[in-house]
Amino acid sequence: MCGCVELVVVMANNENTKFPRRGIYLLPNLLTTGSLFAGFYSIVAAIDGNFLGAAWAIYIAMFLDGLDGRVARMTSTESDFGKEFDSLADMVSFGLAPAIVTYQWGIERLSEYGPLWGRLGWLAAFLYTVAAALRLARFNTSDSSDKRFFHGLPSPPAAAGIAAMVWGSVQYEIGGLFALVAGVTITAFTGLAMMSNFRYLSFKDFNLSSRIPFGNLIFVLAVLIIVALNPPVVIFSMFFVYAVSAPMIWGWRQLKRRKILAKEPN
Repeated sequence: MCGCVELVVVMANNENTKFPRRGIYLLPNLLTTGSLFAGFYSIVAAIDGNFLGAAWAIYIAMFLDGLDGRVARMTSTESDFGKEFDSLADMVSFGLAPAIVTYQWGIERLSEYGPLWGRLGWLAAFLYTVAAALRLARFNTSDSSDKRFFHGLPSPPAAAGIAAMVWGSVQYEIGGLFALVAGVTITAFTGLAMMSNFRYLSFKDFNLSSRIPFGNLIFVLAVLIIVALNPPVVIFSMFFVYAVSAPMIWGWRQLKRRKILAKEPN
């Protein structure tokens, strides 16, 4: 009788080992679902012509995207499922949604100036989308030990720049062929920056839970006040500075290296 009981227990343990129970952590994945919903709403709002709502939805997605990973680390609920889910949500919120928003905002109207303009417009939107997909895939498979830098422009700041561009153009009623061409150029440049090998600061060494100098706190508050004064212009300016910082630093280093090589005797 004891032998039979032991056999049943062993078989039950083997079944649990062979077929482990699967599950997901609710809180971080719920935040990721909220980010995904914000990206979905941004697409729907852009199709309906509500570009302000579409831009705000992208920013809400950014906030939730930054929150879900932090919550998962704080509560020790990180999982491979959560990472994959977060990446798919990022593709919708920061890859597909900004491209559709900028397309519905003005790129679609480029066809009124000729079929060539129309093709260039939707190609720029597709370039942004595929660049975001490649950027996320490279981030997921990267094993870089230097966490201070990103290789290529991260997709959330790229989405923030596109959203600010559309938001500002709607708020200040900027239109015409020049504005549309500028929008296509910015969208294409953003896509190329995401696919590039330029090193962008990640700011991962900035820890909100650690003590910071009082002067830094004042600086952060000043930045928030400036953003509140004119959100679309300030956010787009911050995006532009961040996007061009890596290429400019790379160019400056190349120029400096050439000057040093030129001074060396042959």
